[in-house]
Amino acid sequence: MKVVVCIKQVPDTKGGVKFKPDGTLDRAAMLTIMNPDDKAGLEAALRLKDQYGAEVTVVTMGLPKAEEVLREAMAMGADKGILVTDRVLGGADTWATSQTIAGALRNLDYDLIITGRQAIDGDTAQVGPQISEHLGIPVISYAQDIKIEGDSVIVQRQYDDRYHILKAKMPCLITALSELNEPRYMTPGGIFDAYQKEVTVWGRNDLKDVLDSNLGLKGSPTQIAKASDKVRKGAGEKVALDPTASVEYIVGKLTEKHVL
Repeated sequence: MKVVVCIKQVPDTKGGVKFKPDGTLDRAAMLTIMNPDDKAGLEAALRLKDQYGAEVTVVTMGLPKAEEVLREAMAMGADKGILVTDRVLGGADTWATSQTIAGALRNLDYDLIITGRQAIDGDTAQVGPQISEHLGIPVISYAQDIKIEGDSVIVQRQYDDRYHILKAKMPCLITALSELNEPRYMTPGGIFDAYQKEVTVWGRNDLKDVLDSNLGLKGSPTQIAKASDKVRKGAGEKVALDPTASVEYIVGKLTEKHVL
């Protein structure tokens, strides 16, 4: 079995978020982590490796520094890492990103592709399903449990206060929830081994069946009109009243705003 996991290096919002003048994230200037949903997807793939001997390849698109997240994945147990990076890919929205990743995946043999449900820097949940559409394979989203049965995958798909049980023949794409599992930690030996492995680097010329018009900022139909790292609030209204008057004041304000 061959499993490909798409992971993303996302901003660690605890360290602050920075933007470029064009409204896109300045990823080079921020601290980063592996996207939580993607890490759950990686753990699911590693459990398939433990159970069935699956080969696990991780793929990411990003700046050259995104090699770090591939090394982390390999330190957790992934077998191979592929970095897709090129200046022409910068500023991509979900459409251009999914086109890029699909173009990279066409170079690989796979039975199962796993992505995170969504990335914490965008929260769109679009890239995984779009990749499956570009590749012409089934997709099961919002996976909270995954099992393999012969040449098929059986997934519990989260749905409101219940779940669906769906079965699809492989090759198939699954989008994973962070609640799917508890990802394992890197081990000292795993970290050592990860830095002995070579990360494969692909650029624009390595993408199959992708038009230039569908790549990067120029190929992104979604444009950011305005971006801000903080929602700025006014100073508010300050009053100095005795306890009885304070209660009347607060009740009056809540009534005025239809809270009461």
